[in-house]
Amino acid sequence: MKKADQEQAPIIDDAEYKERLLQLQIELVKMQRHNIANDRKVLVIFEGRDAAGKDGTIKRVVEHMSPRETRVVALSKPTDREKTAWYFQRWVEHLPMADEFVVLNRSWYNRAGVERVMGFCADDELREFYETVGFFEQMLIRSGLVLFKYYLDISKDEQKKRLKERRRDPLTQWKVSPIDASATKLWKQYSAARNDMLAHTHNPAAPWTIVKADHKKTARINLISDMLSRLDYEGKKEKLIRCNPSIVFTYDPSYVENGLIAP
Repeated sequence: MKKADQEQAPIIDDAEYKERLLQLQIELVKMQRHNIANDRKVLVIFEGRDAAGKDGTIKRVVEHMSPRETRVVALSKPTDREKTAWYFQRWVEHLPMADEFVVLNRSWYNRAGVERVMGFCADDELREFYETVGFFEQMLIRSGLVLFKYYLDISKDEQKKRLKERRRDPLTQWKVSPIDASATKLWKQYSAARNDMLAHTHNPAAPWTIVKADHKKTARINLISDMLSRLDYEGKKEKLIRCNPSIVFTYDPSYVENGLIAP
């Protein structure tokens, strides 16, 4: 795929967005009913730069799903005691059990992103993470867990715009953090960290799926469609859940080189 192909991708307008989102949310409820009937465990990881649209997308995914079998996990920074534990330990207790659909709003991949760029982890800790994360995820999958890893990708200009809006809006100011101030200033460092993370942790058993997220509504519709297309459930509307391959696609190193993934 070339960058030009992505630039030609159609944008979903508001009317189409509302209609398609409603239909996809109905599909999500059908999918969850199948999960519960078959004791399926689903874990969805959302990663991406600050203001990439993770919160809004997650909200639309879980909005009408059963609160008993659905959890969204967004951990704060580790305590001093948690820093002494096995790195993955603080996430283990939040993993889905039978019937559950769990979303991680950021995950153990913090180590390869924010922690690396901001100097919150040592080089040997990062190396250990890269050496062990694949085994950890393979253990989860072998236990019967269904794992999705989504990286929401936005451009530098779009991030600047969203962070500015976030600081202005009294309803989103809770999202503002000291790290936001360095998000665009350290853009190149975050890009390098992201590129290493994708290259080191993408594999056939637990692949990364990239979502072009400069247009929030288009990204949401296509991400939900992609996830539903990869899960079996009764009554699936195959035509409805087709996603645009120029918006959602499996990571490939060439996409970093040709600029399809934001440089």
